[in-house]
Amino acid sequence: MTGISVLPVAGLPEIREGDDLAAMIAAAVALEDGDVVCVAQKVVSKAEGRVVDLAGVEPSEEALRLAGDGDPRKTEVILRESARVLRTRPPLVIAETRHGFVCASAGVDASNAPAPEQVVLLPDDPDGSAERLRAALVERTGRTVGVIVTDTFGRSWRLGIVNVAIGAAGVEVLRDHRGVLDPTGYELHSTVIALADEIAAAAELVMGKTDRVPVAVVRGLSVAGGGAGRDLVMPPEQDLFR
Repeated sequence: MTGISVLPVAGLPEIREGDDLAAMIAAAVALEDGDVVCVAQKVVSKAEGRVVDLAGVEPSEEALRLAGDGDPRKTEVILRESARVLRTRPPLVIAETRHGFVCASAGVDASNAPAPEQVVLLPDDPDGSAERLRAALVERTGRTVGVIVTDTFGRSWRLGIVNVAIGAAGVEVLRDHRGVLDPTGYELHSTVIALADEIAAAAELVMGKTDRVPVAVVRGLSVAGGGAGRDLVMPPEQDLFR
């Protein structure tokens, strides 16, 4: 079994709305066939203009109630991005987004925003963002690559945040081992590996939250496929905690 490499893509400028991410990435790293390009959600959202200026936000009564000692304008944006609020402990809001993700603040984040008094939202369609970026990278480089759009989520029953895949294109997202025999002959009945999440977590080791490295390339894997980030969302009928 060969090893893998996780390569930080350094030197990218601050991303602005309308920037050509594919051109920037292609100029910053020599891609190879089979590479998985992991891109932080924040830069995808900035390029797509998913930034809100809080100065223009009027908080609702619900936002004022849930904000606690936080900024009710940010809480209002969180509520607007939420399909459902699951738990609150002001100013913390755990919500389900329109994409089906369950996460803190519905993915709304002020860290690494373009300017003070601004927040960054999740992409409207993370899988669409991943596919457009993948297609543009293939066109620019001639290399067959996959793309994962990543974000950091908390986890039930575990402390700390972990990078996960919220959008994917050109990669295997779930690896199903059900029906496979282990070395002792036991048949696996429920083992499905969240492969795209594992790749995203590996990428975070060289990206970091404050290092301004929003892109990493994971090399040496054989994971080409047609999965999507939405495949990782728990179906309601299987969710024991709804």
